[in-house]
Amino acid sequence: MEPHLVALDVDGTILTHDGRLPEATGEAIRAVADAGHHIVIATGRSVLATTPVLQMLDLSHGWAVCSNGAVTLALDPAEPQGYRIEDKVTFDPGPALTLVLEHAPHILVAVEDAGVGFKVARPYPEGVLQGEQVVVPVEELVSQPTTRVTFHDPNGASEDFLELVEQIGLHGVSYAVGYTAWLDLAPEGVSKGSALEIVRRRLRIEPAHTFAAGDQRNDLEMLRWAARGVAMGGAPAEVVAAADETTGTVDEDGLAHALRPLI
Repeated sequence: MEPHLVALDVDGTILTHDGRLPEATGEAIRAVADAGHHIVIATGRSVLATTPVLQMLDLSHGWAVCSNGAVTLALDPAEPQGYRIEDKVTFDPGPALTLVLEHAPHILVAVEDAGVGFKVARPYPEGVLQGEQVVVPVEELVSQPTTRVTFHDPNGASEDFLELVEQIGLHGVSYAVGYTAWLDLAPEGVSKGSALEIVRRRLRIEPAHTFAAGDQRNDLEMLRWAARGVAMGGAPAEVVAAADETTGTVDEDGLAHALRPLI
């Protein structure tokens, strides 16, 4: 079999929502790598939140896409942290951030500092963000370009953010609503799919030899990009519609089943 680019979402695809790696899933990913395919983690997680997953899967070479496509890592054991930031796309967070807070001033907001942590207007609950949290005035949040802005409502639901986005409209950014009350803003036109296309060209993989699996709205572009896009069980209807096929949930070893043809 020709080498494939195998793009995998993390939470709800590789890991359960309590952070556990199912044994069958871990074995399947390692078997796909051993078969000569290129495993590329593609996640909304920050760089700091992605590196533990790479270590869990023993992935020390290759590529990883973080922050919903805004940050691409080249994995290299020779680097002090095991990677270098190969690509970083930023945008001016001011207009969209201000618009969201005008309509929902109660929600939490964090502006990403890639590889370091986040600047926040108010602290997030413990364990929600990984990396350093620095509390700053809102004016400082919008003072510099960033790779991602994250909004979170601990007492809300994803439907609340879907309604908010529809109500206010968002221009000049890409956005994704998470399975909990979570909204990510990224540079316009940037997604997991756009970053993976750059990685594909660097690896010289044919478009027909691309695979992607994911479970949430930030995976839509990636699933459409892949020659074979797989939606995890329990994914929202629009994610299922974007995929070529569906598999079981992460707790049912759905990814392991979907990867079998590559082994």
